[in-house]
Amino acid sequence: MAKAYRLLKAIFNTAVEDGLIKANPCTIKKAGKEDSPERPVLTMKQVFVLADAIEPRFRMLILLATFAGLRWGELAALQRKNLDLDASTIRVVSTTTELKDGSVTIGPPKSEAGKRLVSIPATLLPDLRKHKETYAENGEHGHVFVGPKGAKLRRANFTRVWAAALKKAELSGFHFHDLRHTGNTLAAQSGATLRDLMTRMGHSSTRAALIYQHTAMERDRAIADALGKLAEEALKPEEPEPDEQDPDGSGT
Repeated sequence: MAKAYRLLKAIFNTAVEDGLIKANPCTIKKAGKEDSPERPVLTMKQVFVLADAIEPRFRMLILLATFAGLRWGELAALQRKNLDLDASTIRVVSTTTELKDGSVTIGPPKSEAGKRLVSIPATLLPDLRKHKETYAENGEHGHVFVGPKGAKLRRANFTRVWAAALKKAELSGFHFHDLRHTGNTLAAQSGATLRDLMTRMGHSSTRAALIYQHTAMERDRAIADALGKLAEEALKPEEPEPDEQDPDGSGT
């Protein structure tokens, strides 16, 4: 509703500028503001528990969504030719779109910022090589992730697999997008700059990246406070030992 209201207000603003109407009728305060609840973040252990709980052919889907920050559509569209394991990088140049008739189309990302080169943690490379050999389609245009019968990935079909994995991992309330959210949060906590986050996430605006930086700063503040308490404890004057106060211990 908030998105629709912002669009309607923008349309009327254009109408005012063009002299078609005298004033914008969209005057409801904060109607275009979204108050979405903060999405949950998985712990590092939970990510790997979930990856081990899901069907083996989708294990790397979980890990790349987290540690490369790739969207569902970007993973579903990923081809062999854009996966460089020697350089430990993924070139994101396309994404999938699922139409109402059930068909899947592949096209460029919504913005130029979505086209990007993402580094892969070295620890994932052995498993990613194994996945490529075992599950990926053949040929340079072959998709890295496909269904059990070789079909393109579809959210509707994956929902069942995802639900089963969550149950097996004893997790609940998580969406697939929360993996990317988790990875971005971890990246911010690792010290990534605003520009680093924007590039890695594939965003052209600072809005989303600033959210993760704010989260990282909150965590950094908590760490600083904890260090401060440790320092205070260390700087407290030591209580004199009883024998230093009274050598004979008589108290006189």
